[in-house]
Amino acid sequence: QAQVAESGGGLVQTGGSLRISCTTSRRPRNAYAMAWFRQAPGKEREFVAAISFTGTQTLYSDSVKGRFTISRDGAKNMGYLQMNSLKPDDTAVYYCASGRTALGPPRTTADEYAFWGQGTQVTVSS
Repeated sequence: QAQVAESGGGLVQTGGSLRISCTTSRRPRNAYAMAWFRQAPGKEREFVAAISFTGTQTLYSDSVKGRFTISRDGAKNMGYLQMNSLKPDDTAVYYCASGRTALGPPRTTADEYAFWGQGTQVTVSS
């Protein structure tokens, strides 16, 4: 069973920055798209950002475009979400997900991702 795990969440003030990380044990290494989703209290899980297995293609939700940057480090088999200009509306549990199909493109729907981490809390204070 492949494992996905997030780290780096925390409390930050409005306008601040935070970087969260994702590690996966999936094999072969660097063969799957990676994505970040988030879920705020009382709301459904929503897509945030995705990156291709090559790292050359990225997708963003309109709500984070221009503020968040998704990236990956193939050598370390890690993914990252750099979050800048944070707002209270960004408060949520952030989940990392690994793509369902090897060498497949990044997608924005949760069904396209087979393995999920347990989430990391990001809280933005006003």
